[in-house]
Amino acid sequence: MYSIGDLSKRTGVKVPTIRYYEQMGLLDEADRSEGNQRRYEKADLERLAFVRHARDLGLNIDAIRELIALSQHREMPCAGADRIAADHLATVREKIAKLKKLEHELERIVSHCDGHSIEDCYVIRALSDHGLCDHDH
Repeated sequence: MYSIGDLSKRTGVKVPTIRYYEQMGLLDEADRSEGNQRRYEKADLERLAFVRHARDLGLNIDAIRELIALSQHREMPCAGADRIAADHLATVREKIAKLKKLEHELERIVSHCDGHSIEDCYVIRALSDHGLCDHDH
């Protein structure tokens, strides 16, 4: 059995986050010791490591909850898990595309600034007038 502190140390997940994951249903509510301390089993440690990794990959709580539910039915095809991962990949790619546009726009703004004072600063002008941007971002 593990205390909540042990679980935190072993997974790198902070104690308040572990409590939050319990409230959100990502972890089963822990058994309690006679002193009313939470007590976790190895399966809880493994589940928390799963949740931590999924969060590190950017999956949201609902997707993780669905993946956990799917993992309880080992005989089922993995199409549901594949769909969740593919949907998340599409979202990540959209964010990357937006970030690349943002990077390009910031590079362009910075490269146009050759003023020596704020009154001549292209960065300040571009931020004040969205029309000076190449495209929407």
